Amino acid sequence: MKLPPRDAPRYFAKPESQRTGLLIYGPDAMRVALKRQEVIAALIGSQGEEEMRLNRISAADLRKDKAMLSDALKAQGFFPGPRVAFVEDATETVAPIIIDALSDWREGDAQVIVTAGQLKATSKLRKLFEAHPNAYAAAIYDDPPSKAEIEAELAKAGLNNISAEAMTDLTGLSRSLDPGDFRQTIEKISLYKLGDDTPLGSGDIIACAPGSTEADLDDVLNIVAEARSGEIGPVMRRLRAQGIQPVGLCIGATRHFRTLYAAASDPGGAAAGIGRVRPPVFGPRRDRMLRQAQKWGAPKLQQALGLLTETDLKLRSAGQTAPDMALVERALIRLSRLADL
Repeated sequence: MKLPPRDAPRYFAKPESQRTGLLIYGPDAMRVALKRQEVIAALIGSQGEEEMRLNRISAADLRKDKAMLSDALKAQGFFPGPRVAFVEDATETVAPIIIDALSDWREGDAQVIVTAGQLKATSKLRKLFEAHPNAYAAAIYDDPPSKAEIEAELAKAGLNNISAEAMTDLTGLSRSLDPGDFRQTIEKISLYKLGDDTPLGSGDIIACAPGSTEADLDDVLNIVAEARSGEIGPVMRRLRAQGIQPVGLCIGATRHFRTLYAAASDPGGAAAGIGRVRPPVFGPRRDRMLRQAQKWGAPKLQQALGLLTETDLKLRSAGQTAPDMALVERALIRLSRLADL
């Protein structure tokens, strides 16, 4: 039977132990692995693997020993409780073996959990599980997690007191990180808030979120965007001392102003636009960039992006003779003055 995407999260959290099996497949191996871990943990509990109620079988091993899966289904361990036979990275080459094993499945046998990559509609594995009256097939897509899935992850980590602003930030973060990194970030936030009963806020997320590669450039970019041209020189000297390259600075400035332009040109207004930008912007930095986007407006920001593109081309030109950092500094000063026009 097909497991609809809307029902899959609930089933993964509370799978039915009397089912014959479950096929989890999709193009993203990390997403598939996380769902498989969740299902198996829910079926056999945290001690199931230690009690030898989980039998892991790779597709390569199954090809060599076709009886391995059938034996795992029937084997009775020393410890009582549900058992799982897990076939990892299954392909069409092992489909006949899995078909034979499932046809011989009886109540009391181990449940079969199979993971696979992207499968066509004509796949034998898909057809087997989708047509089976007591098994499920679940497709895992690259869609970002829903609000319900994020709330489930937070609850699992013991985080229940979440401010609305923090939830907005977490939703944005979930769309910029892969599932494994997002789960690790939730765990880090949980440790960060250990013993702290105050609501989870944007500041907590900023403290725990993976660092941005643009963090070292923020000072000069904010100075430029806020038209504080007199401060550009000292900050540029500091960046040069830190080894920041002119091309990297130009790329960072382009990203910053592209984010401002995306916010300022949003049909719903800059406030709505800043919430949609990717990667997401959090807390005080988001408020600051929102003010910058509102001050500049889309037309000026379009001019700024044109100036930065022109500077980038000059930096990459074989005939360029002027010092690269001087070119970038001049461009930033011109940008700062443009903001006041």
